[in-house]
Amino acid sequence: MKKNRTEDFPKLFGNESRIKIVPLGGMREFGKNMTAFQWGNDIILVDVGIAFPDEDMPGVDLIIPDFSWLKNQKDRIRAIFLTHGHEDHIGAITWFLREYPIPVYGTAMTIKLVENKLSDSGKGARDQGSAIQNPKLNVVKDGDRVRAGAFNVEFVHVNHSIADACALLIETPIGNIFHTGDYKIDYTPVDGDPIDLHRIAQIGNDGVLAMFAESCNIEVEGFSPSEQIVGETFAELFAKIEGRIFVSTFSSNIFRMQQIITAAEQFNRKVALVGRSMLNAFEAADSLNYIDYRKNTIIDIKDINKFAPHELVIITTGSQGEPMSALTRMAFSQHRQVAINKNDTVLMSSSMIPGNEKAIYRVIDELVKRGAKVIYHDLADIHVSGHCYSGEMALLINLLKPKYFIPSHGEYRHLSMHAKLAQQMGIPEKNTFVLNNGDILELNNRFAEVVGYTEAAGVLIDGSGIGDVDDLVLRDRLLLADDGVVAIFMVIDSVQNDLAAEPIIEAKGFIYKSEINDVIKSCQNQIYSFVDNARRSKSKKNKKTLKERIDSGSLYQQIRQILYEQTRRRPMLIISTVEL
Repeated sequence: MKKNRTEDFPKLFGNESRIKIVPLGGMREFGKNMTAFQWGNDIILVDVGIAFPDEDMPGVDLIIPDFSWLKNQKDRIRAIFLTHGHEDHIGAITWFLREYPIPVYGTAMTIKLVENKLSDSGKGARDQGSAIQNPKLNVVKDGDRVRAGAFNVEFVHVNHSIADACALLIETPIGNIFHTGDYKIDYTPVDGDPIDLHRIAQIGNDGVLAMFAESCNIEVEGFSPSEQIVGETFAELFAKIEGRIFVSTFSSNIFRMQQIITAAEQFNRKVALVGRSMLNAFEAADSLNYIDYRKNTIIDIKDINKFAPHELVIITTGSQGEPMSALTRMAFSQHRQVAINKNDTVLMSSSMIPGNEKAIYRVIDELVKRGAKVIYHDLADIHVSGHCYSGEMALLINLLKPKYFIPSHGEYRHLSMHAKLAQQMGIPEKNTFVLNNGDILELNNRFAEVVGYTEAAGVLIDGSGIGDVDDLVLRDRLLLADDGVVAIFMVIDSVQNDLAAEPIIEAKGFIYKSEINDVIKSCQNQIYSFVDNARRSKSKKNKKTLKERIDSGSLYQQIRQILYEQTRRRPMLIISTVEL
């Protein structure tokens, strides 16, 4: 039996020494999970994920954690530990390793996906950077222990919607910290063993100083269903469907991919995969022998026309209605190799991530318009969550019995509800901490408190660079998206202090063409009135030229007022002048 090994640590610190915990992402949000743990001059990190932009961030590709807190402490960072291979936990690894070339530890599937990301980083990927040379990637398995400065870190097997997911036991000189990562309790997983509750119970018996726990499904009571249910539903549906079957799912859900392939083989269907991330995930899993299939089952998407419709299953990306995903392009007849027709059936085997509902239903509507039958989670058991429900959370709290409890991986309401659950399980309210990104929490066996704050709002990536998108840029993009743009071009005769030609007014995304003529005429009349006033003023008082008066902004304000009075909209207004 494994025991707590805090006696292994050098006894260099007094009783008042504290562990410092700094969440750099994943608090009061979904995505960009990253947490720093510091003891003295040693820092370790858990995960380095990305988040995706909200509707009020037009043009932004993704968001990565802000590494500012680490910049003056580079020499103290000993290692980064990855709980699993989802994008919200590893997606920012390329940006991070360019600044901090430290050892990375993760299980086989996790490191394989990291290798793919690092390889892509030099091939025109979104980060637009060169490949990272000689990254220090280390493959571990559950049960392995890694020493990193003052920390011992043990990987503990859990169930999740991706292979090789682990929780982390972080042993420190003053007590153990348990980081759940993302998990569920599945007694009948599709592949591999159930969550290692025996080891978790041992860790609880040894004593847990603090528990860092995911919260996203806290609002759902009971226990999450087993992944095995989905496989049974696939078999039932495949037996009834006569035409082609399309299944959209998360590319990283290798277990779901296995269930689709198994059902396809049961009914003598070939399987083609569509979407870059889907192909990458399959190749990564296949290289590790994590996918079981007959040699002739998998075919290239280019060969689907060689088979009858009842002989085909197509696994595709696009379960969240992503604009450039394979399923979305099929739905809008923009895919080069596959077109949806009225005899096809589309199974959307995923949950709807909050905020994606509109995009998903838009794709469903287009598929239905093309005559396809669409089956999604509300209509059949073709998806179960990879995240624990409140009953599983309560069980883990009861097994670990931590002194301090820190909910993570959720919006504020999720974290708050999880903290209250912990309090119901016997943890004092003063020992539960609903943190924000950047909060600096210090704790030891005697007390815990938030002692400060660091910048951790996230860094916006828009394809061209890191952090180039500021609030002003976002505001302008939102203005363009909502109210359009009006551009006015004027040529000025500097000698006559007059217009050399009729002003040109262009409007884009502003109002309908049938209405624009009246608005343009009003703007032109205002410009002529402004010019006449400027000429009279110039001749009487010999002051500013026409161009100087336009550049001062007074015409800008007059035109904006006319546009608002006539349309009740405030488009972006651009006035350009050329002086002859």
